[in-house]
Amino acid sequence: MSDYHILVIDDDERLRTLLRRFLEESGFRVTVAGNAGEARQILAGIDFDLLVVDIMMPGETGLEFLTDIREDNAVPALFLTAMSDAENRIEGLEAGADDYIPKPFEPRELVLRIKRILQRNRTGNLNAEEIVFGPFHFNPNTGMLSKLGERIHITTAEQQLLTSFGKQPNQILSRDDLGAELDGRMEGRSIDVAVARLRRKLEPNPRHPVYLQTVRNRGWLLRTDTTVPMH
Repeated sequence: MSDYHILVIDDDERLRTLLRRFLEESGFRVTVAGNAGEARQILAGIDFDLLVVDIMMPGETGLEFLTDIREDNAVPALFLTAMSDAENRIEGLEAGADDYIPKPFEPRELVLRIKRILQRNRTGNLNAEEIVFGPFHFNPNTGMLSKLGERIHITTAEQQLLTSFGKQPNQILSRDDLGAELDGRMEGRSIDVAVARLRRKLEPNPRHPVYLQTVRNRGWLLRTDTTVPMH
């Protein structure tokens, strides 16, 4: 049995049961909740390694739930959604999701996506391949970002984006460059959203970025050759 504990939040009892059975057969510990309120009660007493959240729940939606708990809970999350167009994917990223999978889905794909998120969010030791800029250290192998030794949670999308910038520090990367580097996992406005979210976690003043800078009409670059005064 895995040490990883997953909370599944879905109002569909049949799907909850199927997900629980399949994830347990795949080696995970699983707890289920039928709505956002029930999930909050469970989260108040148990720490989880990942949430699997249905977006279209009656009452408080999965998007509203994750946006709210992101105020003080950085647990990785994967959305289940019957909607798969670009706007819905962007809303999921804005809410703080690490990944999403459209319904109907292959259970094996769900497990692979879950394992990828857990692997990239596991704690690891910094090594020689880390990217250093200002007070930040980022390890592309583990996806761990830290500031002055304190870990900062970033989503899978943000990890992938920071890895792409770190491969070519101080060089301008366009949306097309990043889309190619990410093998199409993000494109267009999804990249814009991920850059904006990442910038809020890195910059003393996101409106005047020091590290993840915008180059008008060309793209962005990660400055690894600059520092700011620490307060």
